Amino acid sequence: MRVVSLVPSLTEAIAVSGPGLLAGVTDWCSHPAGLDAVRVGGTKNPDVERVVALAPDLVVANEEENRPADLAALTAAGLDVLVTEVRTLPEAFTELERVLVEGCGLARPEWLDEAERAWDAVRPGPDRRAVVPIWRRPWMVLGRDTFAGDLLARLGVHNVYADHAERYPRIGIDELNAAGADLVVLPDEPYRFTPDDGPEAFPALPAALVDGRQLTWYGPSLAEAPLVLGAALRVGT
Repeated sequence: MRVVSLVPSLTEAIAVSGPGLLAGVTDWCSHPAGLDAVRVGGTKNPDVERVVALAPDLVVANEEENRPADLAALTAAGLDVLVTEVRTLPEAFTELERVLVEGCGLARPEWLDEAERAWDAVRPGPDRRAVVPIWRRPWMVLGRDTFAGDLLARLGVHNVYADHAERYPRIGIDELNAAGADLVVLPDEPYRFTPDDGPEAFPALPAALVDGRQLTWYGPSLAEAPLVLGAALRVGT
């Protein structure tokens, strides 16, 4: 079977679970290391002709990461396109099984069982309220209905903007600092926040610098994410 993945998370999940299946992946697919597959452009601007030329049996995509126009073009070219929707942890587990077992014809991988057990064992710490920037210039934060927000809530960290009308609202820095949070969570993707780029904008808040892959990817990293994120989020406690 030949698969093209347009989603970095799913690329890693497929590569780990079924080595040799991936014929094409995006330029942003960075895991696992040494991935040997044709690069087909970005998640937002894939080279549709190159994907079609690879003649995959299946293209895996995501309703948030990939543009409807590109997915429609791939479907119109006669390709089988499996589009996932992942906005909560349970949806991640369901969609991963759909991609790997139903889509790729693989046995359910052990790492998926390990990830479910790891999250079932989570006991959140004291409740904390956080702002979670994902970009600056302009500042953008997690809003409603996001996978990352769901993970944080399960660890006891509640997004101040979880009830915002938008999923990724643009909020001015003064408003962010006045939002009533007691923590700022700064992932290293999509914007690469670092100890020298991000915390200084929130002088009154402890800053939790977290691995963006642990917070936003749905794949093998889910098995270790509770432990890794939990340790990073304990800053200031």
